[in-house]
Amino acid sequence: MNRIHRATVPAVTGALALVLTACSDGGGEGEQPADGAVELTLAHSYTEDQPQHTCGAQVIKDEAEAADVGLTVEIFPNSQLGGDADRIASVQSGDIDIDVQGASALAAVYEPAGVLDAVYGFDDAEHLNRYFTDGSADELVADFKEASGGVSVVGAWSAGSRHFTANTAIREPADLEGLRMRFPGSGQYLLNAQALGAQATEVAYEELYLALQQGVVDGQENPLTNIDASNLVEVQDVLSMSAHQQNSNLIVAAPSYDSELSDEQRAALDDAVASAVEQMPGCVEEAETQILDGWRQEDAVEIVEDVDSEAFAQQTDAWFRENLEGDSLAVYESMRDSAS
Repeated sequence: MNRIHRATVPAVTGALALVLTACSDGGGEGEQPADGAVELTLAHSYTEDQPQHTCGAQVIKDEAEAADVGLTVEIFPNSQLGGDADRIASVQSGDIDIDVQGASALAAVYEPAGVLDAVYGFDDAEHLNRYFTDGSADELVADFKEASGGVSVVGAWSAGSRHFTANTAIREPADLEGLRMRFPGSGQYLLNAQALGAQATEVAYEELYLALQQGVVDGQENPLTNIDASNLVEVQDVLSMSAHQQNSNLIVAAPSYDSELSDEQRAALDDAVASAVEQMPGCVEEAETQILDGWRQEDAVEIVEDVDSEAFAQQTDAWFRENLEGDSLAVYESMRDSAS
């Protein structure tokens, strides 16, 4: 089988080695293989048990290959091809063909894209989906493609709402006072902390369990699937169902999506992504229900559901409208304007 891209990961090394091959009858890199067959690399940072893999990457692979138009998709989960910031650079260069990225990581390429991760920017997963399908996001997507040198956003989904955990309940903005809350170190997440009135402490996700266990931080925020995957309820007493942010994923494709795939192959890949986007909400809901039911049965964590989300939303909306500017403010306003 001819391959346009193939990525290999050394078993033990401190650096990622990407090997690109373009195989045809004497052709050079970037040319379409003689038999039209294309192998695509699809990367993400999630475990193989999380919805982003089972109902996202795996669905894209299965349906693209089932279309029988010469596409083969090789999945690299668990950040095997590097962290988010490394992978978006690899998508730009064409070393990775398709990637599942959080919006904040894309801000390294085009800063306003990070605003998609603004707290209470989207009301729920359906709102995020509508934003990307009703034309509201078209200008943002076009601007991102131009700024990134041709990287296409081919789909988007919410992989669940983000919630607070701590050793005390967080029901209203005042409850964050005095708590050292871990937030990711990206720009938009730190803006989120300011908007929420939280004292942000940066801790790598891989070090979060230990930081909570040792009291380096008092609490954190993540979607339920991440909280479960990292066993954070072992070191936190209270889960506050704040649903303060949609855990957005954008499916991005390298510039070769436009130049190296046939129309038939692009259509098959678009259909495969659309199928994954359609399945994701139900998959996430099922996973979250199982997680919450398990925690309740095991009395693993106190679950607080009477969070005053309206108070948080009003506070953060006022903060963003006052502090964002230019294209970033325009993206935020377009998000809120698309709310039902």
